[in-house]
Amino acid sequence: MHILIAILLGLIQGLTEFLPVSSSGHLLLLEKAFGLNNPLFFSVMLHLATLAAVCVVLRKELWHMIRHPLSRETLCVVVASAVTAVIYFAFKKIFDAALTDGHLLGYCFLVTAILLFVVEAVVRRRGEKTGRPLKEIKWTDALLIGAFQGFAIFPGISRAGATLSGGLLGGLRRSSAARFSFIISIPVILGSFILEGKDLLEQPALAADINWIALVIGMLVACAAGIFAIRFMLKLLQKWSLRIFGVYVGVLGLFVLLDQWFFHLIAW
Repeated sequence: MHILIAILLGLIQGLTEFLPVSSSGHLLLLEKAFGLNNPLFFSVMLHLATLAAVCVVLRKELWHMIRHPLSRETLCVVVASAVTAVIYFAFKKIFDAALTDGHLLGYCFLVTAILLFVVEAVVRRRGEKTGRPLKEIKWTDALLIGAFQGFAIFPGISRAGATLSGGLLGGLRRSSAARFSFIISIPVILGSFILEGKDLLEQPALAADINWIALVIGMLVACAAGIFAIRFMLKLLQKWSLRIFGVYVGVLGLFVLLDQWFFHLIAW
């Protein structure tokens, strides 16, 4: 992999992982549009770099959970992650196929758009100031967020958007839902890294195909972009709604579908 491509993929991964626009969907679209060969291990390592971004920005919240492993917030992270894992392994074959096949990508982008618009309508009708802080998160919130995160494995369905939506629908404040959304990305990313690392150890020849310099540069870019995206989202949610992202992924989804049906500019 060329270093410039690694920088581009790292930038896209870092920004879109924490914006409600689907990082996996954007990476898949780039691969299809430009004929890129993005090995799964490279993608997982970029996700690992974004995990570092979460640890940097939310280090206080994470340290609190480590010091209080039986706190409500920590246990809800465990519950949400367990629900996600159950859904992933139950539908693993479908998810694996979707990660390489772009025929559902346009529809999934539209699902994200619809979800963001619905959630904004619910929050505005309920009232912006009625949300609960993170310390008052409920088990039902964790179950809902974990389920949303599970189905967000489909490329085009934003993990950040789905988990943020689950938190808002459950009644959390915007900032609380965002923080919980970012934190529960950690177990998912670690799980993916462990599974891919296991495959790499079993097939050491795969390592020979990796441009390690490009990988390291891509990870650094992804981490820096992730830090920016997290801080940007936390500030944006204080004053703005999610509808602007809904418009973006809605237009993107329509473009993908129109290209698949009529234009055929991209080799799907």
